[in-house]
Amino acid sequence: MREIFKQEIEQLGLDLASMAEQMSTAIGKAVTALEQADLALAEQVIDADEKIDAIQHNIDEQAVSLLARQQPVATDLRVVITALRMSSTLERMGDLARHVADVARGRYPETAARGAGHDVLMRMGRQAVNVGDQVVRLVNTQDLDLAASIESEDSVLDQLHEESFQVVLDETVELPRQEIVDVVLLGRYLERFGDHGVSIARRISFLVTGDLTNAVATETNGTDVQ
Repeated sequence: MREIFKQEIEQLGLDLASMAEQMSTAIGKAVTALEQADLALAEQVIDADEKIDAIQHNIDEQAVSLLARQQPVATDLRVVITALRMSSTLERMGDLARHVADVARGRYPETAARGAGHDVLMRMGRQAVNVGDQVVRLVNTQDLDLAASIESEDSVLDQLHEESFQVVLDETVELPRQEIVDVVLLGRYLERFGDHGVSIARRISFLVTGDLTNAVATETNGTDVQ
């Protein structure tokens, strides 16, 4: 019985790693689609979102089943609870990648923004792709130094998000209404993507250390709210 339980716990970890990989691929493709007005790539991201949702559903079913059947305690309980929380956060990151792809598809054959707006969005996009890559490594390694790095680097996306507001509020440049909407929406999507990366980092820290401080901060600050 214990061996079966161990295998089920390991499967949770494998499914989370697969989910993180697919999320990272999605944000990478979405940002490229946004930059290059690539319709086919945008549609790939949109279609693939269902696979991420399906993995989340499977993880949640596994976790609830383990809680009901095995009544895990201590480290095992942390693993199951963390899997439930992280699957939800990874699914939201996948949704945000899909939102970016939706905008890219909606503006085809043009890009969503031009000039300074396009520049700041691309810088945000590249940073979001970096966050996605880091989350994949973190889920696989549970490296606390990497978790701390993800959290500290979130200020990069926050600062770029502020720059996006400066672009749309610049009175010396008259932007089309649709472009203003795109910059505001995409800036929000990419900034939230980074916030969810921080949530994953805090969940991993809790899993490894058992320290609730950061996990509680995640709930209190609304990091898990899309």
